[in-house]
Amino acid sequence: MHAEIIAVGSELLLGQIVNTNAQFMSKVLADMGINVFFHTVVGDNAARLKAAIEIAENRADMIIFSGGLGPTKDDLTKETIAAHLNRALITDERAMESIEAYFNRVGRTMSENNRKQALVIEGSEVLPNDHGMAPGMIVSAKNHIYMLFPGPPKEMEPMFLTYARPSIMNKLQVQEKIISRVLRFFGIGESQLETEIDDLIVGQTNPTIAPLAGDGEVTLRITAKHQSEATAKQLIDNTERLILNRVGEYFYGYDETSLMSELSKLLKEKKLTIAAAESLTGGMFEKELTSIPGAGSLLMGGVVCYHPKVKQNVLHVKEETITQHGVVSAQCAKELAENVASLMNADIGISFTGVAGPEELEGKPAGTVFIGIKIKDQPTKVEELKLGGNRTSIRIRTVQHGCNYLLKSI
Repeated sequence: MHAEIIAVGSELLLGQIVNTNAQFMSKVLADMGINVFFHTVVGDNAARLKAAIEIAENRADMIIFSGGLGPTKDDLTKETIAAHLNRALITDERAMESIEAYFNRVGRTMSENNRKQALVIEGSEVLPNDHGMAPGMIVSAKNHIYMLFPGPPKEMEPMFLTYARPSIMNKLQVQEKIISRVLRFFGIGESQLETEIDDLIVGQTNPTIAPLAGDGEVTLRITAKHQSEATAKQLIDNTERLILNRVGEYFYGYDETSLMSELSKLLKEKKLTIAAAESLTGGMFEKELTSIPGAGSLLMGGVVCYHPKVKQNVLHVKEETITQHGVVSAQCAKELAENVASLMNADIGISFTGVAGPEELEGKPAGTVFIGIKIKDQPTKVEELKLGGNRTSIRIRTVQHGCNYLLKSI
């Protein structure tokens, strides 16, 4: 089964929004064993959409649309597909009742064009919209499967998972269980990781191994198929074991986790508190940590200490340290980590100081970074990094490295 995803909306072509729907659907379809060979984006124009449909029909069995199901005149996806298939549009009473109930609930008068959202292609399987108004639909015609979804991700994603995915599995009479697991690695590049496991990738059949480079990290998706879910998981376990025997030192977690999520879990498990002194990162570490529920029990506090006087007067870095070594130094990072832990009465102190660029600072090039880590009852450690990239990427990767060092140190 080959699929093509067609995103409809001029706002995508204008760069006003990002096409995250195609990414989401491709990941789900890959887990189902369905190949997605093409992504297409077309504006709100019936003639161009019709042309895109005709092209897709020549190279895909399943054509999936997102967007263009709304109430306005430029929402023309289902009208165009209905005309292409010589099918009428009819009102789905269940969808109409849901739309009317929404307006009654919020105390607003429903405009006439909202009735358009309840129209569906005759003979289609209607997919309820539990988070919006326009229903989705699945149409089988011309030896193809056409699937239509609303554009907003908060509507499309639950509709796809709750209603469309089971329907697809049933239509394709899929008997095999398709199981995936994502392994996440930090501190190793994509090319090096592939080199280390190249023979496993080349020899893959079932499970399959798919590498993917992310923002400062690398992931491997292992996918196995078998009629028995337990057997599929065992196949993945065996492959994971082979991979981690080679590159396990860089592995930090599974699936949709992150370095900060793993650090948060570890701090909770060990019942440890933390404080941060952030010069280079300007509060990014604390911002990311506090985005995770439960951070209130972990983060005692922190200081954004960009100016040398703040380092000296608030965090008590010695004057001679700054005079002799500078603020971008291992010595300054060490004192910042120790002093912020003491000041905040935290079990752990972490500090970030360095040069984000683009200019040099204290004769040190952009990308020079020092991370200080003080853990209670342990000697203070300072890690020095030489990072490439622009100002933003240097700061992001600095926080990632800080999390990784803490994971390994704790």
